[in-house]
Amino acid sequence: MTEAEFLALPYRPCVGIMLINRDGLVWTGRRFMDGQVEHTAPGHEWQMPQGGIDADEDPFEAAKRELWEETNVRSATLLAEAPDWYTYDIPRSVVGARWKHKWRGQSQKWFAFRFDGDESEIDIQNPPAGEQEFAAWAWQRMERLPDMIIPFKRPVYEKVVAAFRHLGAA
Repeated sequence: MTEAEFLALPYRPCVGIMLINRDGLVWTGRRFMDGQVEHTAPGHEWQMPQGGIDADEDPFEAAKRELWEETNVRSATLLAEAPDWYTYDIPRSVVGARWKHKWRGQSQKWFAFRFDGDESEIDIQNPPAGEQEFAAWAWQRMERLPDMIIPFKRPVYEKVVAAFRHLGAA
């Protein structure tokens, strides 16, 4: 694929969710290390829930759906919406090998939610969508998030943290 062909590919419309508990910590999931280079790299397996927006789906509704599909969480209240859409390019090898030259990367609309439920509600092993996304989960301090994500997504995580910093633990 030439540079011009790569640059002509569209971004996949997605949402991202920052789920914040009562202590101001952020929910993160550790992706399986299964060779999916668009998701993980050694030492960078952790991320917040995210996923594609279905055709004609409202981004806010997509965020609630993705949060539920990946974590089983329904007890969440919207706190904030990021002011912009944030984009990143995926590695070229992924564009062809896994994404079949359909997308250049992702354009994400991020939402912050307060987790209002009990931790027993979180069930990553039995996701409603049927496909387990995460091998483990943990609450993290917001400022740690950019260092935990795969490096090519780091600039987006830095923007998300900046947009929602006022909502995290002091």
